[in-house]
This record gives sequence, C-alpha cells and structure tokens, in this order.
Amino acid sequence: MKYAIQVNAAPYASNAGLVAHRFIQAALRENHRIAQVFFYREGIQHAFRHALPPDDETHLNAMWPQLAREFGIDLVVCISAAQRRGLLCEDEARRQGLADNQLADGFRIAGLGQWLEASLKADRCLVFG
Repeated sequence: MKYAIQVNAAPYASNAGLVAHRFIQAALRENHRIAQVFFYREGIQHAFRHALPPDDETHLNAMWPQLAREFGIDLVVCISAAQRRGLLCEDEARRQGLADNQLADGFRIAGLGQWLEASLKADRCLVFG
C-alpha cells in the first residue's frame, strides 16, 4: 500500500506529528510505501532548522530528516503556510535579503499541488492534526 501523509499540527502543541512519524515507521516495517509527507498549517514547524527542544523532550525536528535520509521519503512543506509563519528556504531568504536558511535538511518547499499529486498517486491519504 502507498500512503500520502499530511501533518497539520505543530510538534509540541500536539502529539499528531509524533503519531504520524510512528505510523510511518510501522508502515515501512510492513513494506508499505510513503509517497510523501506534506506539512501544512502549523505542521510546517516540524521543518524549522533551528528548533531546539529541551533535552528531555523528543526532538521531532531532527527525526524527520533522519527518516527521509534512511528511507528516501519526500518531506514537503507548504510554501504559503511556511511564508506566513516565517519559514524560508535558502532562495526565498536570499530574495528577502536575509542571511539564514531556516529550512531543515531533508525538507523542501512546494505548493498544495504537490500534495494533490501525491494524494492522487497514493492508495490512502492520512491527515494528522
């Protein structure tokens, strides 16, 4: 089975991101495929490069890139939601005259069309948050 996953909640405002991550790990163990993980609304906060939770908390912002590297999962951040919340990729930061790329490794910025395409190619779409 091929899944498209959407994460809409911030990493520390809800457990939706952690549940999504655990679902993906379980699906991969059962030889299912993940077409894409799309971060939308407050879920884009999973993609901030400089997020540093306290040592006793799960560091979801570091767990997503690791999962993407290990399994080749496409981590997509909604461009509109990201810009509204100050998350800029390298190109957009440069265009705005800012020196810092805030997008964590393993993530890419794209539009809702990417989510639509992934959801059409998937057997199932799941939304967390």
